[in-house]
Amino acid sequence: MLVKKSLEPAGYEIMEAENGKDALAKCSPEVSLFLVDINMPEMNGFEFVEELKKQAAYKDKPIVFLTTESSAEKKDMGKNLGVKGWIVKPFEPSALLKIADMLTG
Repeated sequence: MLVKKSLEPAGYEIMEAENGKDALAKCSPEVSLFLVDINMPEMNGFEFVEELKKQAAYKDKPIVFLTTESSAEKKDMGKNLGVKGWIVKPFEPSALLKIADMLTG
């Protein structure tokens, strides 16, 4: 809900998914930024990113982890997968908007 309130007024269109598998099924080449939680059922955030990056249409799309996780080990895993940003929940809406603008602008 906070993601929508943070980004929709700035003109971003939000597409939601229940989990990583659902997100992969809903992907379209028009997506400009992926906000991904690490802790999801069926397919966690790392698995989602691995699968997404296998598809040519998405391999260069920016991905930001928006999660409660903050360990250096997990951040390194994300960086190695090509994740461009890491926001720890709870987050400041202005920080999310700034990162979204920076990565899509």
